[in-house]
Amino acid sequence: MLLLQAATGAPGMGYMNLLFIGSMFLIMYLFMIRPQAKKQREQANFGKNLSKNDEVVTNSGMLGRISKIEDDVITLEVGTKVYVRVLRNAISKELTDAIYGASKKPQVVTTTEE
Repeated sequence: MLLLQAATGAPGMGYMNLLFIGSMFLIMYLFMIRPQAKKQREQANFGKNLSKNDEVVTNSGMLGRISKIEDDVITLEVGTKVYVRVLRNAISKELTDAIYGASKKPQVVTTTEE
C-alpha cells in the first residue's frame, strides 16, 4: 500500500503541475508574445501612415525622403536627384525613430571642437 502511494504521488499534485504549466504559458505570453504583436501592429500602422516628404530609414540603413508613393512601392530621394525605389515593408519604424525621433524630424547634432 505504501509503495502504491509513492508511485502515484500525493493527492492533488496533478493540479499543481497543471497550475505550474499554465503559469508558464501566461508568463511566456506576457513577456514574449504580447510585446512582439504590439511591435508588429506599430510597424504596420507606421507603414500605412507614411506620406510624401517624410524622412525615413530603410531596414538596410539607407536614409531618404519619400518623394512618391505607389501602393507598396515607395520612391525615396537619397541625394540630389538620386532616387531609389523600395517596398513599403522595407522602411523601418524602429530605425526611423532612432535617427529622426518619433516626430520624423531630423535631429540637429552639434559638436564642439577643442
